[in-house]
Amino acid sequence: MNLRYFNDRMMKWVFAISGIFIMLVLIGILYLLFANALKAFAHIPISSFFSTNWNPSAYGEASYGVMQLLWSSVLVTIGAMVIAVPLGIGAAAYLSEIASPAVRNIVKPIIEILAGIPSVAIGFIGIVLIGPAIANVFNLNNGFNALNGSILLAFMALPTVISVSEEALRSVPISFREGSYALGANKWATLVRVVLPAAGSGIIAACILGFGRAIGETMTVLMVTGNATAMPNGYFDPVRTLTATIAIELGEVPYDSPHYYSLFVLGMMLFVISLLINFLSEWVASKFRYKV
Repeated sequence: MNLRYFNDRMMKWVFAISGIFIMLVLIGILYLLFANALKAFAHIPISSFFSTNWNPSAYGEASYGVMQLLWSSVLVTIGAMVIAVPLGIGAAAYLSEIASPAVRNIVKPIIEILAGIPSVAIGFIGIVLIGPAIANVFNLNNGFNALNGSILLAFMALPTVISVSEEALRSVPISFREGSYALGANKWATLVRVVLPAAGSGIIAACILGFGRAIGETMTVLMVTGNATAMPNGYFDPVRTLTATIAIELGEVPYDSPHYYSLFVLGMMLFVISLLINFLSEWVASKFRYKV
């Protein structure tokens, strides 16, 4: 009994220390980003970041407008969600309600393995397959545009959307389905009118997490979107996202320069967006847990 008590206390302290350590790391990252971002505002007016011209290394008067970078990130991510959400929810519904246990045991591990594919490999697929296909289908000069990035980001967000949605659907009590069947509904009507609405909060949380997964991706969008800093007018235009801008410019920018600190402003924006997305998904998921 004493040994069991000691083990319980030890594991409690291990988990507590782990949680505190993660919080300290998060606070440290937040401090690093904000401290360096504030140094940018000492040299650059805040209003200049709301313009649509990003050219910090220009000779003469540099410009630090981030709006086209932010819009490019949102454009590519929304396109990815338009593709990933219906496919992800459909696949989750199939695995949860239709697929046999044998099929589920094969397909679900494959979907989870897809989440581990390196983003460089996915970007390479976009260069050699998706890009030429887009150029041929839409008669474009090349396929390095926002549409290419959206398709690849959808592929990368699918495992998250499918896994979380499938867990939400499987968490719906069996009594909901039995009550629907007792009232004469078939399997399709039960899925559409009972199971999906009951798991709605969990599915929304899955979509939000998929959005966060897509908007934070770097290497894939860097490789296939064309990296043009102009304001895009649609999905056939080349774009440069916030993440790609940081990856391209941070290694070459002079240290302790306004350009250097302006990149931390971009990092701070990404951090805040990701933090808000995670808080939102946790809030939605908590509502799902309490309702079910």
